[in-house]
Amino acid sequence: MRLSFLEHLYKRPGPFTSVYLDTSRDNVIEDPDAAIELRWRHLRDALTSEGADQDSLAAAAEAVGSDTDVPGTHGQAVFTAHGRLALLDELPVPPARDTAHFGTLPYTLPLIVQHSPEIPYLAAYVHYSGRHSTDAPGTVRIEAEIGVWPLTKVTPGHRLHEEIPVSDWLNAAEVIGRELEGHALRIDAEAVVVAGDVWARGILVRRLPTPLRGRVITVKGAGESRPRRALLEHRLESLFSGRMGAHDRSLLAAFLAQRAHNGASAEGLAPAVSALQRGQVKALFLNNHPESPLRLWAGPEPSQLALTEQELRSYGIQDMREERADAVLTRALVGTRAELVLVPEQQVRLHEGVGVLLRYTEPGPRA
Repeated sequence: MRLSFLEHLYKRPGPFTSVYLDTSRDNVIEDPDAAIELRWRHLRDALTSEGADQDSLAAAAEAVGSDTDVPGTHGQAVFTAHGRLALLDELPVPPARDTAHFGTLPYTLPLIVQHSPEIPYLAAYVHYSGRHSTDAPGTVRIEAEIGVWPLTKVTPGHRLHEEIPVSDWLNAAEVIGRELEGHALRIDAEAVVVAGDVWARGILVRRLPTPLRGRVITVKGAGESRPRRALLEHRLESLFSGRMGAHDRSLLAAFLAQRAHNGASAEGLAPAVSALQRGQVKALFLNNHPESPLRLWAGPEPSQLALTEQELRSYGIQDMREERADAVLTRALVGTRAELVLVPEQQVRLHEGVGVLLRYTEPGPRA
């Protein structure tokens, strides 16, 4: 996963408040605004006890719950620094529990997890309920969305709407297919998910350009969706749950191949830190453990990280703090333009939960 969406955040100086909370608005909650305010009060008290400044707390308070136009279950990630909002992002799923952190670095890993698996896709629903014949009266209506899963749950992708007389559907489906191809190729869609009337959608699928037809997945179910929620949301959830994006899968395959041949890869926290210090990491692989007690020392620059305070001092660095290991690693990845791949532990268990695929290996000593 590319972490470019965090670059602007890391250009700001700390310390940061990092807030994750449930901001759902649905029928289950009688007064969602009051519930969100209560959750925020608890987090604000926790941040105050950690030493957060009042201006940054005020900036966070203004942002919390501002997503009134997003329906259903979801959450917010709010980052502030020096009395200003540094980043505000919608969470496709409410956090398992509301959390807040105040420290030198922003705690961004929970946000990154919610961006995963970042699968680009095209979803289409063909609305038709008439007779299965092109001489039937009525119209075929097609609704399509181009997006990246799971962010389209709360940040809608580009939508297309077309309504075609049934008598024109054979020709129109080919034209629409070419239009969909342009949008799908623009985002390199991994899947084309099509639902709706079997006859009408079958005509569309058969007229899709060849590059798209091999990516088609047909599904049952209704295509209607609430405003500002993903088209075919529940079907996409079933399809993409537990799946890695193609780009991340290719990086993981490269890592495993290098590991099998003692090539350009390493495992464990110490080798990962050493490689990040040298800007040597192409991708870091992580078994996500939010409860991990591992800590690292960090200086002012992304590549200034170490296992011990003494190591950083040996490099002449005086300004340093001890932080969560995943927070330090994430900043180093963003600063060195490396990628992060979240790997389920049941799929690949990494030593100390960390592995790296290297951009290059340093030559060994001459014999």
